[in-house]
Amino acid sequence: MTGIENSHSTVHSRRPRIRWIGPALLAFVAFAGVVIVGAIYHAEPILRGRIIETLSTRFKSRVELAGLHVSVTHGLQVSGEGLKIFGKDDVNIQTPGIQPIILVNEFRFSAGFVNLLRTPMRVHRVYLKGLELNIPPREQNGDGFSLKKGKIKIYVDEFVCEQAKLVINTLKPDKMPLEFDISKLNMREIGPGQPLYFTATLVNPKPVGNIQSSGLFGPWQVEDPSSTPVHGKYSFSNADLSTLKGIGGILSSTGEYAGSLGNIVVDGKTETPDFRIAISGHPVPLKTEFHAIVDGTSGDTYLEPVKATILHSSLLARGSVLRVQNAKGHRILLDVIVDDARIDDLLKLGIRTDPPVMTGQAALKTKLDLPPGDADVSNRLRLTGDFEISEAHFTNEKVQSKLDAMSMRGQGRPKEAKGDIPDVLSEMAGNFRLGNGLLSFSRLHFHIPGTRVDLTGKYSLDGNQFDFHGTARMSATLSHMVTGWKSVVLKPVDPFFSKHGAGTEIPVKVTGTKSEPHFGLDFGHKDTRDSNRSKSDEN
Repeated sequence: MTGIENSHSTVHSRRPRIRWIGPALLAFVAFAGVVIVGAIYHAEPILRGRIIETLSTRFKSRVELAGLHVSVTHGLQVSGEGLKIFGKDDVNIQTPGIQPIILVNEFRFSAGFVNLLRTPMRVHRVYLKGLELNIPPREQNGDGFSLKKGKIKIYVDEFVCEQAKLVINTLKPDKMPLEFDISKLNMREIGPGQPLYFTATLVNPKPVGNIQSSGLFGPWQVEDPSSTPVHGKYSFSNADLSTLKGIGGILSSTGEYAGSLGNIVVDGKTETPDFRIAISGHPVPLKTEFHAIVDGTSGDTYLEPVKATILHSSLLARGSVLRVQNAKGHRILLDVIVDDARIDDLLKLGIRTDPPVMTGQAALKTKLDLPPGDADVSNRLRLTGDFEISEAHFTNEKVQSKLDAMSMRGQGRPKEAKGDIPDVLSEMAGNFRLGNGLLSFSRLHFHIPGTRVDLTGKYSLDGNQFDFHGTARMSATLSHMVTGWKSVVLKPVDPFFSKHGAGTEIPVKVTGTKSEPHFGLDFGHKDTRDSNRSKSDEN
């Protein structure tokens, strides 16, 4: 009986505890429920305040939020639109029309209810659509105002964005803003106060294609957004150059960049195995290596330098790619130097004639100007410069054979001119100008053994027009350039065609087309240079 009594005594002693634990637990659950329901009821104003205070503190600027919506159907779902973050100089300015430095058309994120009760609140991922960064010109960055110091109340681990745009503005009226269209952008935090790691897909309008890029962005520089650091690497593949009228080929490019939003330095290389200009249509392998500076203050790009290889020839270029107001595209200005190249490589690129009209070594210096426009590149391209060609051999047998014979006659060896003559090599030099597909020479010097020719004239890049006029100076006298009775007949007229009592000087012309060139005497052509000199002497 004692054991039974003790057992009943123990049971009776536990019942009072159960009685008060149950109501206490229910009270706690009810209290928590009230708190959660209250938090949910006030979630929208709570989150609005946290978003605005966090962004105002982070960017030291005025923040506007057009709309915010909270749903608790499937957890805590938040969406909003019309988020604007203004520059620090616009902190206390409420004037309509002021451009925000950051604009977000739409955003959304989700979080647990417990997160709502925490400060700071942690959000794993925020989705953005229609992000626009408008970086003001460096000249507009002043002292501005400062906001009342707040707190960071929301931390975000990752941003996922569609349809983003980076616009770097300039105060120069003749310059367009520098714009980058970004179809996809992911940014992830790597540590407090550290830059964001990003991956991005940039849209390249011409040539059409997507540029894949990854790197680090930030930290954001409130005092001068254009000085915000950025560096990373990029790749651009299968870009169809035929979207640029007048050229063609499939381009690939890789490289790295570093600097700030207002001054980005890019080092990269390109490879186009089938690069071609429409006027020639010949595909040639083109490779380049470049060092470029993208100046956000002007929107211009400076190339310092570009090293290019075409077939077996190399060239070096320095210059700029300028953004032009009220024009489609860019204006390219380059100083090009070719020290050691094959003239046949250059001709294969730019002239339709196949094979190229000549082979040999070439050196070239030219200023290149390619303005924007809808016309073919060959019609927009402008060149001005000088060149030298050595050891030149003409691939057209008719042309080369006539030059071989001319060389023999010029040396006073006319009998050999009718036989089997070894090919002579030519030397050429001159000043040229290219525009509207027409190559003009203000001075064209041509030399073969025994003969020197000085010409001026024009040559169309399609090879359908030759029109050169000038003088030929031979080492031999006129009578020694022919044989038989012709030599006897011409003997008395030697003094009329000799210069300083030696050799022969006669007017010549080269006309026709690439397939039918014509060489001949040009007694009826008036040399414009002599005419200009005469007018100058008269004055």
